[in-house]
Amino acid sequence: MSERDQEVNLRQRLSGLSRLPLLRGARVDGEVKRLEEQLERLQQDTSDEAIWRSVELARHPERPYTLDYVERFVDDWVELHGDRGRADDGALVTGLGKIDGRTIALVGHQKGRDVKERLDRQFGMAYPEGYHKAMRIMEIAERFQFPLVSLVDTPGAYPGVAAEQHGQGGALARSQAEMVRLTVPTVACIIGEGGSGGAVAIAVSDRVLMQENAIYSVITPEGCAAILWRDAGEAKKAAAAFKPDALHCLDLGVIDGIVAEPPGGAQTDHDAAARFLKAALVEALDELDETPGEELRRRRRAKFRGMGVFA
Repeated sequence: MSERDQEVNLRQRLSGLSRLPLLRGARVDGEVKRLEEQLERLQQDTSDEAIWRSVELARHPERPYTLDYVERFVDDWVELHGDRGRADDGALVTGLGKIDGRTIALVGHQKGRDVKERLDRQFGMAYPEGYHKAMRIMEIAERFQFPLVSLVDTPGAYPGVAAEQHGQGGALARSQAEMVRLTVPTVACIIGEGGSGGAVAIAVSDRVLMQENAIYSVITPEGCAAILWRDAGEAKKAAAAFKPDALHCLDLGVIDGIVAEPPGGAQTDHDAAARFLKAALVEALDELDETPGEELRRRRRAKFRGMGVFA
């Protein structure tokens, strides 16, 4: 096992212990301390260079997108288009299919490969119409009791004037509220960039996973640098400060697990990346399968309400 694999394993075990529901008086302090000491010996902290490498790999133009994964492990795929109101937003893909014989509803961001497709799909940044389309598939999932799988890969929701005029903020909030109310198992995975409300809008899930070289943050490194130092060129410095990589997101408790990638990143071997992702999704869905719907909803609300520090 490589040093990075050991680090991921230790961090996942620590994260799991920190969220473990305990009987009154039970303690796991000794186990936590032991794991922390092992992790400190292995690596005190992820270097700034490693964090920036995750940013670069998360944005790699050859990284697999939602439809690349759908093609590899979703059977009987039927894509659903349009929000039944104004338009069909290409930045968000929705549909129904099967994973290992289990029917699922799926929503995911889709970036483009060439210039034309990138423009058509707005570089993976959805308008409100895209989130209305996502809510439509959520309603179908609830009606027919299909698990919902979300694949997140966006710098953020589309920031243009037209998007704001169409109610961007309200669409993001309603999408999150819709996910909280679901009584079906929900699993999200950040497969590239997980940026701001545009990512969270489809990631309020029972299990939130991240691929090993993905990033997840409230703002892009460039946006953060522009605010703090009036210079987007300080993006590397900003990323080192707020640490959007998978290891630190796991430590913070905003994700539940890390999905391995092929050596060098998912872009090096789409088939292997798809196998790892499929296995992680199936495992998460199996874990949630027997939990009653009302209990799923209660736990999901408690999980997201419990995030963060309040003073």
